Amino acid sequence: MSKISVVVPTFNEADNVGNLVNQIDYALRGIEYEIIFVDDSKDDTPEAIEEIMKENPNVRMKHRVGETGLATAVIEGFRMAQGDYIAVMDADLQHPPKILRSMYFCLETGIDFCVPSRFIPGGSDGGLGPYRKLVSGVARYIGKILLPCIRKITDPTSGLFMFRREVIAAADLQPIGWKILIEVLAMGTYRTVVEIPYKFQSRPAGESKLTSKVTMEYLEQVRGLMKRGKKQQGVKVIRWSPEKMKAVEK
Repeated sequence: MSKISVVVPTFNEADNVGNLVNQIDYALRGIEYEIIFVDDSKDDTPEAIEEIMKENPNVRMKHRVGETGLATAVIEGFRMAQGDYIAVMDADLQHPPKILRSMYFCLETGIDFCVPSRFIPGGSDGGLGPYRKLVSGVARYIGKILLPCIRKITDPTSGLFMFRREVIAAADLQPIGWKILIEVLAMGTYRTVVEIPYKFQSRPAGESKLTSKVTMEYLEQVRGLMKRGKKQQGVKVIRWSPEKMKAVEK
C-alpha cells in the first residue's frame, strides 16, 4: 500500500494539534502515514507537538523562526514529505481528518488529484460564518474568472487536498499568502481530478487567521498565475457521490 504524507501548517494551534493527530491516526488505521507539522507559532504549539512526537513516531515537525506564511510552510512540508501521496489540511479541525481515508482510496484507483468539496451533493460549508462565506465566495469566483485551469473545480480555494507526489515533481511553485491549492492546480502536472463531498466543520478552539492582508495576497497570487500558470488542457474532473466513496473503500 502507498504511504501518505499529511502536511499541516500551524500557527498558534496548541489547543488543537493533539486532537488532530489522534483523529488522523484513527482515520488512517492500517495505512502507512506521516504527519509533517511546519510551524510558525508564537505560543506553545511547538512544545505541544514535541510531546506528541514522543508518543507517535509518525509525527515530524519543522519550527520556523523569522519566517511566516501558510503557503510557504506547505511548500516546506512538500520538501520534507516522503510519501507516495501528499495531503494538505489545516490544523484547526475544520477539515475533518476522517476524509483523508476517502482521499487515499480515491488515489488508489489511479486518480492523480483529489479535492474534497463543500459545494457538491453531500458537502456543506456550514462551519463558516456569514462573513467568511462571503469572502470565500468572492475569492472563489474571482479565481474562476481569471484562471481557466480551476473553472471546473467547485472548491478551488480550499486548503484540503491530496495528490500523487509526481504532480509537483517539475512544478515551479511560487505561492504567497494562504491559497496553496490554486498554485498546485495551476502549476502541477496531472490528468485526472476527483472531487468528493465533505462537510466543513466549526473550529473547536482558537481564532480564524483571515485578515485583509490574506485577501490582498490572494489577489496578487491570482494575478501572478495568470501569467505563469499552465493551460492544463485535457484534464478530466470527476465528482463522486457519498455512495461512490463508500463503494471504493470496500
